[in-house]
Amino acid sequence: MERREFVASLVAGGCAGMCVDLTLFPLDTIKTRLQSQQGFYKAGGFRGIYAGVPSAAVGSFPNAAAFFVTYDCTKSLLGAGGPLAAPHVAPVAHMLAASLGEIVACLIRVPTEVVKQRTQASPSSTSYQMLVTTLREEGVRGLYRGYASTALREIPFSLVQFPLWEYLKVRVGSAGREELLCSRFANCVCVSVVGAVAAFVTTPLDVAKTRIMLAKAGTTTAGGNIPLVLYDVWKSRGLTGLFAGSIPRVTFISLGGFIFLGAYEKARRTLL
Repeated sequence: MERREFVASLVAGGCAGMCVDLTLFPLDTIKTRLQSQQGFYKAGGFRGIYAGVPSAAVGSFPNAAAFFVTYDCTKSLLGAGGPLAAPHVAPVAHMLAASLGEIVACLIRVPTEVVKQRTQASPSSTSYQMLVTTLREEGVRGLYRGYASTALREIPFSLVQFPLWEYLKVRVGSAGREELLCSRFANCVCVSVVGAVAAFVTTPLDVAKTRIMLAKAGTTTAGGNIPLVLYDVWKSRGLTGLFAGSIPRVTFISLGGFIFLGAYEKARRTLL
């Protein structure tokens, strides 16, 4: 990948991520509180709907930038005369690139997510107070609690979304000028719908991730055993508990995907 392309991916990805995370932040807060063990109203209800936004603002740009730089670099390496350069196996390259992108991005995403979600579930505390408390009680390791569950939530989602996005970009590129605007809009809608389905299906993993991040240090849930956490949720709240927060999550992902990928492509084309 050339330096100009690298910078374009970095800046476009970061700007797109910030645009989505800050615009749709209230939906994320509602989702976190619905999934928390104490319940929606005890976790704050509709009060302090922007609690934790500083953490999201700090982490959003580097998180999205890390994903797209890794994604585009990996895609470029695999496609440049590599074993996955042939068009019929291109989706495999996109899946591998997206998976690696999520693994790298989670190194930035998880610490900011831990601070953000704990602040969302305790709106009387600030993001800074929550960061200091976490470091004092658990050290740096506490900021990475829930890394595995976050990666497990993100990778299946990206495996579906990004190969489809790449395929639709090719379709748009082959369209005539009169069809171009319509095709781009239709493709954004299509990616948004696919994102909504993937978001709903992976909601139980998101519930497990939230419970693990919010659990008190030393508890069984804080240990990060995903099957055990999901079983505990099933026992206490049934199927409703496993899909808690699915409506705000699906809304966030579908609207976010529409804005995110569209903003990324627009910014990248402008920078190149």
